[in-house]
Amino acid sequence: MGVLITGLWLSGQLYTLQPAFWLTLLYLTLPYNLLIYGLNDLSDGAEDALSTRKGGWQGARLGAAEGRPLLNWILALNVPFLLALAFLLPAVALLTLLLSAALFAGYSLPPLRFKARPLLDGLSNVAYALPLALPALMLGRPLPALALLALCAYSVGKHAFDAAQDVDSDRRAGLNTTAVWLGVRGTALYALGWFVLAGALLWPLSRLSAVTLLLVCGGMALRLWTRPTTGEAARLYPLSIATPWIVGAVSGVQLVYLLVRGLY
Repeated sequence: MGVLITGLWLSGQLYTLQPAFWLTLLYLTLPYNLLIYGLNDLSDGAEDALSTRKGGWQGARLGAAEGRPLLNWILALNVPFLLALAFLLPAVALLTLLLSAALFAGYSLPPLRFKARPLLDGLSNVAYALPLALPALMLGRPLPALALLALCAYSVGKHAFDAAQDVDSDRRAGLNTTAVWLGVRGTALYALGWFVLAGALLWPLSRLSAVTLLLVCGGMALRLWTRPTTGEAARLYPLSIATPWIVGAVSGVQLVYLLVRGLY
């Protein structure tokens, strides 16, 4: 949802009255997130059973009887929205939204199940960034290419970083993620590379946003590199959760200021 609003601001508008935008914004709340995380929970039973952090605030551990109702709710909330948006969105915007949803489905579900394929698991997480392009595609404005690529790079790095805490349980479950493949130290360095790329892409747009991303995300990756344990990755995870809010707030305040002053 925040990505869509940021995309609107990057298009040069503080708000829009287009029904397609508001329906998309509503879709990106519960329905879209239920698609992302509900499908993931449905497919991760073996891994979640071995993960000590699942079953609480960090993620669900589904019971045997909960799978079918969850799948029914995913379909019931997603299909009507996507059908309605098919009539309201321009074709290229609709295809972008469908690509994002398809990547998330492919991340969790067989036969693709990108989650179990090193490198592809993180690369498929560019799906988080794609809604940033939707406002420009709806309004016929230029794509915010650098911001979009920066968010893609950040999403790949964050996925790897967050998976580092699950290396032990994923390895026991036979799940071969990028983090399992590289190990905790290698994953920290891999994530750092993506965070540096994201900062470099942001630099021409906002040095303050770029520096914030490098300090916060780069700092936590370096910390994990110097202390490469799953326990340290778990301790850093709350900061990782906060990074979209931190960097997004710094960027959003600048965008709103420029728009209000007529400088963007």
